Amino acid sequence: MNRSLLLIDCTDKKGLIHEITGVLRSHNVNIETNQEFVDHSSGHFFMRTEFSGSFDSGKMYDDMMKILPPNSKVKLTGKRKKNILLMASKEHHCLGDILVKHSFNDINANILAVISNHEILRSITERSDLPFHFVSHENISREEHENKILNIINQYNPEYIVLAKYMRILNAEFTGLFTEKIINIHHSFLPAFIGANPYKQAYERGVKIIGATAHFVNHNLDEGPIISQDVININHTMNAEDMARAGRDVEKSVLSKALKLVFDDKVMVNGNKTVVFD
Repeated sequence: MNRSLLLIDCTDKKGLIHEITGVLRSHNVNIETNQEFVDHSSGHFFMRTEFSGSFDSGKMYDDMMKILPPNSKVKLTGKRKKNILLMASKEHHCLGDILVKHSFNDINANILAVISNHEILRSITERSDLPFHFVSHENISREEHENKILNIINQYNPEYIVLAKYMRILNAEFTGLFTEKIINIHHSFLPAFIGANPYKQAYERGVKIIGATAHFVNHNLDEGPIISQDVININHTMNAEDMARAGRDVEKSVLSKALKLVFDDKVMVNGNKTVVFD
């Protein structure tokens, strides 16, 4: 039997778990897994429940809202693949990794298309039998470029946009249209080395570890809620190019982990942080 998902984000109060599971019991469904977290600093409660059984989703939603505090967020959904759109520039490692996983059904998503501001990734995309949209950024304003991209995105109506090494800063007006729906891989262990040339910055600083960060995009550059991070050790013999080569593997793995978490509905945004039910 297929499992369903219940996600709850609300103000904390005593007895919430008892009341929520009581509603599930009243609908004669079986709880398979349950995870919850209380952020005591903000007084906020988060819960992720997988359950099985037949139920009336509209009635269950209404019953949940009756027992939860005002302004609670409730999501009832089935476990299914998410429809996503990929954006990239020149580097192939993150995009290629996602395309391979998609080809072998190892990613919980349907890739709708790839958008790029360069032509170099067309062949790898089309070998995967996916649409490739080249939108040049040359000789036009940033706003014009983003409007062209937006027109393409609107054709597909994706649930998520993945920036698989898309090396252009997006305006706040653009990112504001997709709150908590754009996922970026940053080639640095944020908050260190924000912006361009992080490996050059790391080399000049003489760091002993480098890393990568996958995060949701917001209106502040590289400051959106963090989903996943990892690091590797480096040493004094490595220059900036050596660091960049080593960092590509970290970027791939961090982005892959983040996408799995998000597409499996295991990430909930908590202000500028995330709750990750791993």
